[in-house]
Amino acid sequence: MIAANREHDLEGADVSTTEPDPTDGVAVRGAVGDDLTGILSVGHRTWLATYEPIAGPEYVAMGLAKWWTSDVVTDAIRKGRTLVAVDGDDVVGVATFGPQDDAFVLWKLYVLPGHHGHGIGSRLMEAVVERALESEHPRITLSYLEGNQQAARFYAKHGFVETHRETPGSGLPESVWMARDLKAGDSA
Repeated sequence: MIAANREHDLEGADVSTTEPDPTDGVAVRGAVGDDLTGILSVGHRTWLATYEPIAGPEYVAMGLAKWWTSDVVTDAIRKGRTLVAVDGDDVVGVATFGPQDDAFVLWKLYVLPGHHGHGIGSRLMEAVVERALESEHPRITLSYLEGNQQAARFYAKHGFVETHRETPGSGLPESVWMARDLKAGDSA
């Protein structure tokens, strides 16, 4: 999902931090190189739990090998396109975003299952919306796999509407594409 291009170094990453939520101590900030292991852990733990029941172990293995490698994640960090939710020193959530053609795409948004229901995903989404507005994109697009009802509910709650579906073939579930139009003053 994220093309490899090493034009930026880690110093270019936005590391501004939102204040920790006083109810849970979790802060959302731009990822840095030291977050790599934690980001990969979130990816590997959430992908297995999320996608194995929907698409099977082969899909999980393919996705981890394609989108959750050190090279791919490091590239996104260097470009300033990865946000993390951290609880102390632990990465508990991840969002990756960036431009594709004329669109601003949310590629990944994952929160460790033990941290669901605490608003961490919403805070990551709010930070992604801020990045989209800062880069003057009028819309965010994303996709999720049919059968991922948790994602469907979360994105609908945050103002996304379905735009189209793609059928990958090979018996895999459809990708459901959604979009949300933005305006100044928007938040998650």
